[in-house]
Amino acid sequence: MTREDVTAMILSAKRQAGLTWEGIAETIGMSPVWTHSCAMGMNAMPADKAGAMVKALGLPQEAASVLQESPTKVWAQAVPTDPCIYRLYEIVGVYGPTIKALIHEKFGDGIMSAIDFDLHVIRVPHEKGDRVKIEMSGKYLGYNAW
Repeated sequence: MTREDVTAMILSAKRQAGLTWEGIAETIGMSPVWTHSCAMGMNAMPADKAGAMVKALGLPQEAASVLQESPTKVWAQAVPTDPCIYRLYEIVGVYGPTIKALIHEKFGDGIMSAIDFDLHVIRVPHEKGDRVKIEMSGKYLGYNAW
């Protein structure tokens, strides 16, 4: 059983049960962003969360061990070499499908505008080292059915 097999099973079980990523995430005790990213093979789950996912979706037990495997995060695009830009690119590569899925669940079939768009970069003090907080807000644009 491969990561791709498990992802396909998760998506099928989710669709058949009429579940949302938020609902699945709540069931396993994690965030929807992290849950979706793991389901898509971009992050590994600890054993307890993988077991909870398998149980919640009625997947074969073997899927739990696949969900725990460390992923190889690749996508077929040219990668920028500037370290700061590369990290932002990595975020979109890893979490882009998750963000898209959650936008579609919350708003419907459409996109977030990058024209009618706000972006804020905020420094947040943190005991383990200051954090970069990036806030993005774009107008939702539903796709028109022709």
